[in-house]
Amino acid sequence: MSALVIRNVRIGNKARTVDIAVSGERISDIGSDLGGGVTTLEGNGAMLIPGFVESHLHLDKACILDKCHNQTGTLEGAIASVGEAKKSFTRTDIHDRGRKVLEKAIVQGTNAIRTHVEIDPGIGLMGFEAVLQLKREFAWALDLQICVFPQEGLTNNPGTGELLEEALANGADLLGGCPYTDSDPNAQIAILFEMARRFDVDLDFHLDFDLDPKWRHLDEIARQTVAHGWQGRVAIGHVTKLSAMPEPQLMEVVTILKDAGIALTVLPSTDLFLMGRDSDHLVPRGVAPAHVFHQHGVCCTVATNNVLNPFTPYGDCSLSRMANLYANIHQLGTESELQACFDMVTSAPGRLINHARGIEVGEEATFVALPAECGMQVVSEIVRPLWGMKSGRMTFEHAPARIFAPGT
Repeated sequence: MSALVIRNVRIGNKARTVDIAVSGERISDIGSDLGGGVTTLEGNGAMLIPGFVESHLHLDKACILDKCHNQTGTLEGAIASVGEAKKSFTRTDIHDRGRKVLEKAIVQGTNAIRTHVEIDPGIGLMGFEAVLQLKREFAWALDLQICVFPQEGLTNNPGTGELLEEALANGADLLGGCPYTDSDPNAQIAILFEMARRFDVDLDFHLDFDLDPKWRHLDEIARQTVAHGWQGRVAIGHVTKLSAMPEPQLMEVVTILKDAGIALTVLPSTDLFLMGRDSDHLVPRGVAPAHVFHQHGVCCTVATNNVLNPFTPYGDCSLSRMANLYANIHQLGTESELQACFDMVTSAPGRLINHARGIEVGEEATFVALPAECGMQVVSEIVRPLWGMKSGRMTFEHAPARIFAPGT
């Protein structure tokens, strides 16, 4: 007898309901009218997915609006204000703020996250150590991947490279970059590729975060990716200048990313908030058209980035809400377009962070139940998950809403 049988659920967009038996941490059977288990959970026709996947988040600088404010509203203003606020950070402070964000993410159905952590001589490894502690503490509910990166530059910030290497040697999962803050962007890119090869880790760059299509660091990233044989192991985030490119130039970039096997991550809330600040009318959205790249086979994801800080003074960690925001920005409304938005917060980021999951016999019993019939509905209605499970253990549950009509 199985320890648990979940009755009447649908796997993904499939219309037929099935039962799922769970033994220990794994799925032991899937079928119709399975025998009883020690415990039975009624699914009521809910759609099961492996979970939402957050491909780009900053836990170390989340929830700091009480510490700093972006006076200009620009990217430069956000970097400067957070840089100043970091001087007062403590390991306990970073841990406690990160914990709040992870708890938000869990109840929104996210069970895998790639988080970026800033490394520099000022903060040292404090943020990394706090987030590494969170990774251990929250393993019961989600898998946390740590990307260490030099937010304030590398070649212009002596000692940063050594700290990045120390973090990689002590449990960081991959390496990030931020060429636009460096005094020598191409040198930073070259150093990080060499470091990634030595430690055999993937790379994830904050890149081309402006609206000037006349120049870009993207080409150097692509060149280095191919030169080092790192195809399929590099991602670039923001890349807001893609939103300012005419179609012929944009399609040129589609080919570059596809040929180099580079993934694209778009951060709608942050990009929309920071870009176009110098316009007083017809303000540009500044959000890269990931769906165009997705249509041509590039791995594309939509992610949260920041929560309640000078880069993004909003956020509840709902990836269905973020996918809906992206769809609104790019005026997407067909079934296939909205399904693509759903894929960019579920299966595509799962592939990006090497965390692809399926709901099949023998697989880990990790999934999220949604009161929806398809991914399109999840995005269009910003559907809230019902409950989640990781490795056969319930991680959260939302009580059903109740309506008190007159006479009831």
